[in-house]
Amino acid sequence: MEDFNSFFKTVDGNEGGKCHYNSRLDTYGCGCQHDCSYCYAKSLLDFRGLWNPKAPRIAPIDEVKKAIKKFPRNQVVRLGGMTDCFQPLEKTVRNTYKAIRLLNMKKQPYLIVTKSAMVADDEYLSILDKDLAHVQITVTTFDDKLCASYEKASPPSKRVEAIEKLQKNGFDVQLRLSPFIPQYVEFEKLNSVECDKILVEFLRTNHWIENWFPISYSEYTVKQNGYHHLPLERKLDYISLIKDFKEMSVCEDENRAYQYWQKHFNHNPDDCCNLRRKDGH
Repeated sequence: MEDFNSFFKTVDGNEGGKCHYNSRLDTYGCGCQHDCSYCYAKSLLDFRGLWNPKAPRIAPIDEVKKAIKKFPRNQVVRLGGMTDCFQPLEKTVRNTYKAIRLLNMKKQPYLIVTKSAMVADDEYLSILDKDLAHVQITVTTFDDKLCASYEKASPPSKRVEAIEKLQKNGFDVQLRLSPFIPQYVEFEKLNSVECDKILVEFLRTNHWIENWFPISYSEYTVKQNGYHHLPLERKLDYISLIKDFKEMSVCEDENRAYQYWQKHFNHNPDDCCNLRRKDGH
């Protein structure tokens, strides 16, 4: 079993310095069964021989418990950083279910980021604490068939149902458009989703992603920290097509765009994740 440090870490550097919730607990690691073609984690681990989407490693639940005990009480821990905490393996192993129960016992706030509709299944709805849980469900397209060609997660139609179910039941839920690939989005369908909040994260690309995910990258002309990004001006054009959400924010890695969203756009300039906190933080 790989050292538990690979499952639980606080991210630093350019990304960690911008992220308000940079402490991440992966209930599974070294591979994700969703195996998304554009995945930055895959691009970081695959060439090192550490990416196995068919048999991801399982975090030792005793070590998960120890990590949760040590975590500062008022800080939000993110479930899922390098892998999805609700990948299909969860149906049998239930590591994330166990971790949520432990977080609830400590009254530790947590952020779930997933491409799975499983998070809204009744058994999980029954344990998610509305005062602690924040849920972001990722959608990249509304075309189930297209989606299946580049990611092995729940069909988008099921994800939208999960988002709307969580919204109806009063949870702090967001549609996470991540990565935002404008040519893959049917904006009429996006703008009709019954959810108050949306979080946008534009696609960032590198050599490995461009090989796995063959779309046109001619507009990705801004380079920073080993990734290519859309220029801010094009991002503004594309984001203007998103309407009818009460609250909108952008999660950003590139410096110039990060400063713009923070100062001029994000619903909460101090928290691009825009979480509904009830503990005063």
